[in-house]
Amino acid sequence: MRFRALLTALLLAVVGVAVVSGSASAATLLSDDFADGDAAGWTTSGGSWAVSGGAYRQTGQSSDARSRVGSAGWTDYTVRVRVTPAAFNGSNRFVAVLARAQSATSYYYVALRSNNTVELKRLVSGASTTLDTASLAVTAGRSYVVALTVAGSVLSATVDGVALLSASDTRFTGGQAGVATYYASSAFDDVVVETAGSGPPLPSPSPSPTVTPTPTVPPTDPPPAGSPDGFASVAALGLSGTTGGAGGPTVTVDTSAELLEAIDTIGPMTIQVAGRITISSKQGVRPNKTIVGIGSAPTIAGGGFDFYRSYNVIVRNLTFLDAEDDAINVGQESHHVWIDHNTFVSPVDGSIDIVRGADYVTVSWNHFAATDKSMLISHSDGAASTDVGHLKVTIHHNFFDRSRQRHPRVRFGEPVHVYNNYFLGNELYGVASTMNGGVLVEGNYFSGVPFPCFSGSGYADSGPGRLVQRDNVFSGSGPCEVAGSVVEPRTYYSYTMDSASVVPARVSAGAGAGKL
Repeated sequence: MRFRALLTALLLAVVGVAVVSGSASAATLLSDDFADGDAAGWTTSGGSWAVSGGAYRQTGQSSDARSRVGSAGWTDYTVRVRVTPAAFNGSNRFVAVLARAQSATSYYYVALRSNNTVELKRLVSGASTTLDTASLAVTAGRSYVVALTVAGSVLSATVDGVALLSASDTRFTGGQAGVATYYASSAFDDVVVETAGSGPPLPSPSPSPTVTPTPTVPPTDPPPAGSPDGFASVAALGLSGTTGGAGGPTVTVDTSAELLEAIDTIGPMTIQVAGRITISSKQGVRPNKTIVGIGSAPTIAGGGFDFYRSYNVIVRNLTFLDAEDDAINVGQESHHVWIDHNTFVSPVDGSIDIVRGADYVTVSWNHFAATDKSMLISHSDGAASTDVGHLKVTIHHNFFDRSRQRHPRVRFGEPVHVYNNYFLGNELYGVASTMNGGVLVEGNYFSGVPFPCFSGSGYADSGPGRLVQRDNVFSGSGPCEVAGSVVEPRTYYSYTMDSASVVPARVSAGAGAGKL
């Protein structure tokens, strides 16, 4: 079992789950992401259990299999697990999360069944009783964040943050947490067990910051659905917003030669990418382009896109795979760029870099799938001459899915608006504001993130930045470090925020390629 550094463990014991403006608090009883390669503390019954690929896996499909962890004295708590069914050996099989387990055959559980239902059940000496049921599309290979709460006689369950099941039962008053399969194989990861509690509001980690309203341009109205929003929608630098290739021809490309010719064409153009196209390194994109994936799994492999004094560009619905440098580099005073509904997988360097005086960029509804360096805003501590007064970026509804760092890392830019993103299991940190950057972090959901925010203390060799946070949820995470004041994004554009509580379900269902 992986135990975090002593400071983080102490913080989690105090913080647990916190809604910034609320009064509820909780203590973390257990957190295990299996990154250390073992399942110490877990007791198995049946099946073939092992830790591999950073997850706890049960690979047998010929019987029941269960694994339990924790204390028999646990009473009221929530157990939350990332569950990824691998295969079902039959039409009515299931994978499950357990609570108040007395033994290998007596416990409460919530089961994801291969007949597209989710059930809240009680098992007593091997005999099951269904307490509640709901419809749910259950697909092998898809990940679900399953949470089972037991509080007194009240039982409830959520899947991807959506409340689906509830019941009242008094059979078991305490017991261990666990996971199980029934004639199915599955991976289990990011296990967090937290007590429910109440108490006074959590203390602020520093004096209450403010958001400074300093208008630069008149705020815009919210754009229509399916259009750029945030900073990409703002009228500035001679543009009324970001329209991409609108007004130009539409071409479909399925070879590297066709793609490279299209992105190097002068004038507006909509470029539809079909299938998998392999390119090398970063390839330059001229202004006034929409690059959008169509059909089954449109993919850019091996390389990426480079914006050098480019503008009015839209990139949507693509998977960037194994880029040998950055997948997308927005640099050299490029502006009005909308990066939307893409998936980033294993780039050698960054997924997205926004650097060297770039401006008016929106990054929305993207899936960063276990990437390392997700997003860098300003490339160097020595870039003040090009970056101060620029790097205005909106980052919303992205899924930072076990990605390690830079969500984003900011220097100089202001305001950088980070809202309604889902941060899940980010090993190093969530957001870092350095070198007097100004970042507003609001309405996000942090789950299992030991260091959600850095600001006043700086990061690595970079000096301190400014960061304001409001209306975020921190589940199994440490506190968010805040400092100073930040220009209010609403002085530039209007936007509507989701409640942070719905972010995990909404973002995990909607972010990434193939989900337009």
